[in-house]
Amino acid sequence: YGNFIDDLRLYVRGGTGGMGYPRLGGEGGRGGDVWFVAQERTTLKSIRDRYPQKRFVAGTGANSSVKALKGEKGKDCEVHVPLGISVLCDDGKQIGELNAAGERFLAARGGLGGSLATNFVPCKGQRRIVRLDLKLIADVGLVGFPNAGKSSLLSKISHARPAIANYAFTTVQPELGKIMYADYKQISVADLPGLIEGAHANKGMGHKFLKHVERTKQLLLVVDISGFQLSIKTQFRTALETILLLTKELELYKEELLRKPALLAINKMDLPCAKDNLNELMKQLQNPQDFLHLLQEEMIPANILEFKDIIPISTYTGEGIEELKACIRRSVDEEAEQENEEYRKKKLLLLQTAE
Repeated sequence: YGNFIDDLRLYVRGGTGGMGYPRLGGEGGRGGDVWFVAQERTTLKSIRDRYPQKRFVAGTGANSSVKALKGEKGKDCEVHVPLGISVLCDDGKQIGELNAAGERFLAARGGLGGSLATNFVPCKGQRRIVRLDLKLIADVGLVGFPNAGKSSLLSKISHARPAIANYAFTTVQPELGKIMYADYKQISVADLPGLIEGAHANKGMGHKFLKHVERTKQLLLVVDISGFQLSIKTQFRTALETILLLTKELELYKEELLRKPALLAINKMDLPCAKDNLNELMKQLQNPQDFLHLLQEEMIPANILEFKDIIPISTYTGEGIEELKACIRRSVDEEAEQENEEYRKKKLLLLQTAE
């Protein structure tokens, strides 16, 4: 998976409280807290490199004394984490998430200082092992089998420079790019490591790939018009079979992924026979149910993805790239408008019920 790290285990401990002063009823200061703070341009790799011990302990509260009966609170420990982080307990249960810059999560609370309630004995801070799980946040996620041309497409539509070669599995770590439009609107696109058959069962990069799809707002399936074959040992798949297999993998991992808006880019239109293959594929996509009998039963998805747009492209000649960028923009804007409309309706409903 290259140098890219998408999960990290950390030990966090809140500070111990300060000692109380029994003779004068003085209270010790509370121990410091450990906070995770979301910050841009931070990676899990940079946390691991900077803190190889992966231990974060907050400061101890000040003892109560004659000069200061109420001890000062211990120093908080702040850990800067990337955006799009889920915070999990060691047992895998999610306890929080950080998606926007500046968001904070209390990872370990400091212990109380010694007081009358604790017989002037300070309490220890909370301690636990947590896991930071990164899921990329992007507007659009590129989904496709290896060598479908996802990396080439990302380099065409954005300023990203992913590694590109003509064999399967060039991409071993997620790449993020931004499409820049004339009116300065930016849309982020994530090229995710190639999916293979059986990814839902964690084959290949399985879950490492699929968990990143969860944090994209829309899907852009990239399919080779001439079909796909991973190796000599595996079966050749036509373009339609590729689409249905991708749908099946997403469905088996998490059915909600199929509810995301989806676009379909049919790549390598510069190849000979591409036009004939495209005409046949378009006929098949109009009534996919008529062709399901040609597939093995375990390959047939329960639900078939509905595509908002189907765009034939060639990353080699540049054909259809501008049209695809326009379709992505339209789709993202429509979804944003729909979200705003739903938000307005909820607000209106709340106002009406309040009245």
